[in-house]
Amino acid sequence: MDRREFVKLCGRCAVCLAAIQAPALAPQRPPDLKAEEGRIVPRQGFIRPFPSPYYESLAGGGVRCTLCPHGCELEDGDRGACGVRMNQGGTLMSLAHANPCAVNVDPIEKKPFFHVAPGTGSFSLATAGCNLHCKFCQNWEISQAEPEQTLNYDLPAKTAVEIATAYGCKSVASTYVEPTIFIEYMLELGRRAKRAGLLNVMHSCGFVNEKPLSDLCKVLDAACIDLKGFTEEYYKTMTGGGLQPVLDSIKRLKAHGVFTELVTLVVPGRNDAPDETKAMAHWIASELSPGVPLHLTRFYPRYKLKSLPPTPVETLLRLRETARSEGLEFVYVGNVPSAEAENTSCPQCGALLIKRRGYSTRIVDLKDGRCGRCGREIPGVFV
Repeated sequence: MDRREFVKLCGRCAVCLAAIQAPALAPQRPPDLKAEEGRIVPRQGFIRPFPSPYYESLAGGGVRCTLCPHGCELEDGDRGACGVRMNQGGTLMSLAHANPCAVNVDPIEKKPFFHVAPGTGSFSLATAGCNLHCKFCQNWEISQAEPEQTLNYDLPAKTAVEIATAYGCKSVASTYVEPTIFIEYMLELGRRAKRAGLLNVMHSCGFVNEKPLSDLCKVLDAACIDLKGFTEEYYKTMTGGGLQPVLDSIKRLKAHGVFTELVTLVVPGRNDAPDETKAMAHWIASELSPGVPLHLTRFYPRYKLKSLPPTPVETLLRLRETARSEGLEFVYVGNVPSAEAENTSCPQCGALLIKRRGYSTRIVDLKDGRCGRCGREIPGVFV
């Protein structure tokens, strides 16, 4: 079995597992949903190539993709680094439009969002592909695959939002892989979600150019951004991307008024130096706000870093204190059972506001986005 066949098999297994773990969607679709639109039909490959506005034409029929900082220059028939954007006859086409390979109803805390609609369900989806190639990727079976290598659902945005509503979800989340690679789909999901009274959120690496991100911000309520490390060298060697474009994206999200949480996967011996966390926390507090939630999550051996051990819990707790010493008010530890480091407390009076254990969430003393004891406003999107 060659590598391509192995990836294809893994992709199929991942999709099947996701389908088993998620609720069966069809039996609970809305009564007025048309049958031909309500079916979620898995099939191999891409279903409806969709023209993208994010490119420039080059001489000889070539194109330059302007979606992300890679700026891939593609001859006819070539694909970009993400594997889902292709030059077809001088037009850049998305092969991921309305073509997700993973569809689930998740707790929104799984994104992770701790200050966005806590305790609610989020209709979550992803396509194959990613514009980064992280050695530690937790979802590499689909992020490093192309649409031909996964089983995909024919899921127009209209249908996705109707199903999300039927399941009582409060949000639609583009997640699991880098979602901006299917930005045309995200834009349509966002417009329809807003009309339906749902939040539109994403978990993104933030490696995206200014114009597409600005377009997305018009229909985006919240973003969880992977701030994977705080040096250019780490980004170059571990992800194939760059730090500065991510920092720029985070600042643009703030400028557009999109509520943002940040998450860093702490990899032993790679980005766990206290000085790096200190510099990152200082940047967050000074360039954004002390109230931006930061999640420090535990690494487990995956993909190309299977030889490394899991992050020691003591390291995560120590880095949490380092980040808090730089003024950050909400620093959480993820992927470990640690009640205190998962809870949300008021930074002014210390009252327990939200209690968490795993994906179990209980609102204790948060009222209309404020501390129930002292009235201090808590940053977030609370519904």
